[in-house]
This record gives sequence, structure tokens and C-alpha cells, in this order.
Amino acid sequence: MNLENVNVSKELKIIYMGTPDFSATVLEGLLSQYKVRAIVSQPDRPVGRNGEVRFTAVKEVANKHTILVLQPEKIKDNYEEILAFQPDLIITCAYGQIVPDEILKAPRLGCINVHASLLPKLRGGAPIHRAILNGYSKTGITIMYMSSKMDAGDIISQKEIEITYDDTAETLHDKLAILGRDLLLETLPSIINGTNNRERQDESKVTYGFNITRDDEHLDFNKTKREIYNKVRGLNSWPGSFCIYDNKILKVWKCYETDNTFTHLMNGQVTRVYKDGFGVKVSNGEVVFTEVQLEGKGKVTGADFVNGHQDITKRILG
Repeated sequence: MNLENVNVSKELKIIYMGTPDFSATVLEGLLSQYKVRAIVSQPDRPVGRNGEVRFTAVKEVANKHTILVLQPEKIKDNYEEILAFQPDLIITCAYGQIVPDEILKAPRLGCINVHASLLPKLRGGAPIHRAILNGYSKTGITIMYMSSKMDAGDIISQKEIEITYDDTAETLHDKLAILGRDLLLETLPSIINGTNNRERQDESKVTYGFNITRDDEHLDFNKTKREIYNKVRGLNSWPGSFCIYDNKILKVWKCYETDNTFTHLMNGQVTRVYKDGFGVKVSNGEVVFTEVQLEGKGKVTGADFVNGHQDITKRILG
């Protein structure tokens, strides 16, 4: 970024809108080169068993940099304070609410979004999870102009990243946050100078990355071993996949595929005990659970779980 762009950026009135860790990483990068006049984040919520109210990750960054934070409960009903800044540019990243048209139309340089997929693939609130759940080999970041339709605005820039076999939602999240941070900084000068690209999305190629539901978390042992493996890693470290063991929820945090077949067993039946866990029959073979968490308990290795449940080989998981 040249000195001319730096000087221009000092005069810009930028509003940033975001909430979780992913967005906080992008914001930290933005603040390294640009001044942000105000930050909009979701309201602080109680978390954990004690119901302690914690600041959002983006608010934590804002406080560290002494930036004003606005936290409307429903932004569609409470946006006048944002408009009062007369922003030149609004940047959103995992904000968590639908941004009303009144805000989208306000900035002279537009309202842009940092989205964690290669649009038009995986529009929606859980593109990182869904990329792994769907078995994608790559995903990426899109910088786009926002429109009233969810994640449907014109594309400004994109950069892709490989999804490795060992990636979880957590590791992919962290990689994409860095990629989003860097791509935003690469792209902003062209937006400010009016030299950026603007490409309409191909509606015939649209797919969706909808938010994860409870049904998505449940392991179906009639699926293939790769589908089971992708679900376990695609929901790690949040919210986690689960099955039923002895009428209790058993979260499954880690597993791996084997080449073993057990045609004489039922899908969901425990196959055998291994040094690092226990196997489960699925439609086309076996997966081995190596980190689990029984309802009301902490996470344990598969081996430790077996030690505490000696009759496990007689079980059929639901």
C-alpha cells in the first residue's frame, strides 16, 4: 500500500461491523493500516453454566483500541446512530444480523463484506463448517459488495485455500481468518481509489452454507465412513457431532477411517477395541472414535473411554 493510500485512509470515515473471533482477526488487520470511527457488534450475551456476560470478540478488540462500540439488539430498528457518522465505507464480517437497506445505501464507497467461501458457493452463516461437511477440497475468502439478498452482491476479489484431509472447522476457521484479513488489506486500496473489479455472481452456481442445526450434529451410521469422518471434523471444535450411548449423548470429537469391513454387524455397532479407541460399523466400513465426551463428563481419549466401559463391544450406538 503506497503512502498516498495511507494518507487517504486517515480521512476516511470507516465503520466496521462484526462479532466473533473470525471477525476480530480481520479487524486487527484493518486497524494496523486504517482508522475505524466506530464498531458495530452483536449485544454481549451470557455464556457458560454461570451465565457470565462476556464481551464479543470484536468488542474486545475495539476496547483495546479505544473505539466506540454500538450494539443494537435489532439493527433493523436502530441504525440512526450509525448513519449519523456519515460513513464513507462500511466493512462487515460475520456480524450476525441482516443489515437493512438504509445502511447498505449510506456509504459513498459502498458496504462490503468479508465472506468465508468462494461465492456463489456457500452463501449463509456456516460456510466453514459446510465446506468440510460437504467434502470440499478447497474454499476461500470473497470480498463482495453487500446487497439486500444474503451474500448475493457483486464480487470484488477472491482467494482460495486448500482444505486438507486433517483440517477441522477450527483449523480451517483460523486459516480463513488470516486469509480474510490479508485479502481485505490487499483489496481496500482499489475500492478507495475506484479501480476495483466488480463481478456479478452466477446464480446458476449458488449453494448454501446454512447455520448448523441439532439434526446436523447427529451421526447417522447408515452414512459412509468418509461422510462420518467429515461430519466429526467439520463440527470440531463447535458444536460437535454426537450419537447415543446407553441413552446418553456421546459427543465425538475425533475419529479416523479404516479399511476394515464388518458385513456381519449392524450399522452403529461397536466393532472392536483398538489401542487408541473403539471402532464403529458404518455403511461401507468402519470409523474409530479416538476422542469422545459422554453427557455430563469431560473429553477423554477413546482408549480411556473404553477403560471405563468394559462392555462397549456389546453396544449399538444410536
